[in-house]
Amino acid sequence: MKAVLLYRAKYFFILILFSSILQSKVYSQSQDNSDKILRLGVIGLVHDHVSWVFNRNKEDVTIVGIVETNKEAIARYQKRYQLPDSLFFDTYQALYDKTKPEAVSAFNETKSHLEVVAFFVPKNIPVMVEKPMATSYEDALEMSKLSKKYNVPILINYETSWYESTYEAKDLLAQNRIGNLNKLVFNTGHPGPKEIGCSPEFLEWLTDPILNGGGALTDFGCYGANIATWLLEGQTPISVSCIAKQTKPNKYPKVDDDTTIVLEYEKQQVVIQASWNWSHNRKDMQLYGSSGYINCLNGSKMMVMEKESEGEKPYKPKAIEDYQKDPFRLLYEVVHEKRKIPKNSLYSIENNLIVSKILSLAHLAAQEQKTLPWNYLD
Repeated sequence: MKAVLLYRAKYFFILILFSSILQSKVYSQSQDNSDKILRLGVIGLVHDHVSWVFNRNKEDVTIVGIVETNKEAIARYQKRYQLPDSLFFDTYQALYDKTKPEAVSAFNETKSHLEVVAFFVPKNIPVMVEKPMATSYEDALEMSKLSKKYNVPILINYETSWYESTYEAKDLLAQNRIGNLNKLVFNTGHPGPKEIGCSPEFLEWLTDPILNGGGALTDFGCYGANIATWLLEGQTPISVSCIAKQTKPNKYPKVDDDTTIVLEYEKQQVVIQASWNWSHNRKDMQLYGSSGYINCLNGSKMMVMEKESEGEKPYKPKAIEDYQKDPFRLLYEVVHEKRKIPKNSLYSIENNLIVSKILSLAHLAAQEQKTLPWNYLD
């Protein structure tokens, strides 16, 4: 009987010890995980896309500070997201000194992207900017030079980089499901920034030819240029043509609101229809091959025709990784897991230098009313 009691006592002691070790391990892991939270600085509240970071329901990123001086924007976001006064700073320097962010994400006017990069990149702080990379090819080149000089990543974020259909389309092309690719058509835009209710602060610079670099041409032309460059493995076009119109000059007197860009390649043609004059919101693309086509209706819906005799069929794209569908998760992994951005990635500098040159050439082609060769800006 004593032996049994002694055995039970030993068993109970071992069980308690094991439980204590397990609890200690779980707590330790929790502490370790809490240490791996990206300390993010937000630059600007005047880009309506900033709501993306506030609406995330994940704990891998925490906002340590916001640089903004626009009182109306500050008041609106404070009310909407219950943000304390202590989170706001007037300058980049104040944010840096007080919070020591591990990365920053820029939601200010596109013209200021170079300014953000010039301040934070030399301090070894990665930067993610909203599309497009810059208002001009010259600014994009300067951003690229800073990234290379200090060996610090710069990411360019597009909504279409989160789409399952975007990645599936490239996989289908690699499988030769529609034959040789010969035409790419991109339809991007909406009924207009005023029409869809963009904030006053956003409208103020979005419709300014200096702060935005143009109107619909830069706002939505960049999507097609970005994806086309990615699908064509970093090829550059032979020539760029562009017609930029004002269909609503009373609403948008300073910039284009309906623009068509045509890019000629050795074996493909790319047509980018960027507009603030669509009847509805749209970001879709059609890829035409020698034997069929891929129609990406939005981020998750696709139609594919491989043979005309069989007709088109609905196609469900595969799920994508967290870092592909969430730019802030990608930024987290770049900082904490040292994830490298491939050279022709949708987010990469290399891709977006080509995009910036396409947009700059398109702007000039529309002004001069002629097709321009790729080396026109060299």
